[in-house]
Amino acid sequence: MLEKYIISILADNKSGVLTRITGLFSKRGYNIESLSVGVTENPAFSRITVCAVGDLYILEQIVKQLEKLEVVKEVVHMKNETSVIREFSLIKIKAENQNRMMIFELANVFRGKVVDVGSNELTIELTGDESKIEAFLQIARPYGILEISRTGLTALQRGDETSFAIKP
Repeated sequence: MLEKYIISILADNKSGVLTRITGLFSKRGYNIESLSVGVTENPAFSRITVCAVGDLYILEQIVKQLEKLEVVKEVVHMKNETSVIREFSLIKIKAENQNRMMIFELANVFRGKVVDVGSNELTIELTGDESKIEAFLQIARPYGILEISRTGLTALQRGDETSFAIKP
């Protein structure tokens, strides 16, 4: 059965590392559903969060192949129950005078923030899990979604757990 898997990768923060990692996925025919990358608390490393769809066998193969790369320091399968998983999005919605306040209220209900106001549109900033963002989009569609930009998932393990053993 195909499922969505979130993989957190600690890798060297050097040029070409992301290309090597994404190349591994494409060479083996694994689709990346979302990807986010950023420097960690230690500037020598980047945290790469990949969301891929497949079965458990595919997940195991991805992890094994990633662990073979010398630029990869550690790989962790992030599970929903033990991780905080979020996505950031910017959503531009058509906002005419008669529905502008309704869109402001909708953003507020979803704990979103209006970050830009145009003459005929509003841009909403929204952070949350995928289901929250999808629910907002479903309700906002009748107003007219003009543009969407989503970051892809990012994740950290909950509580005292740390994803990686490498420290600054």
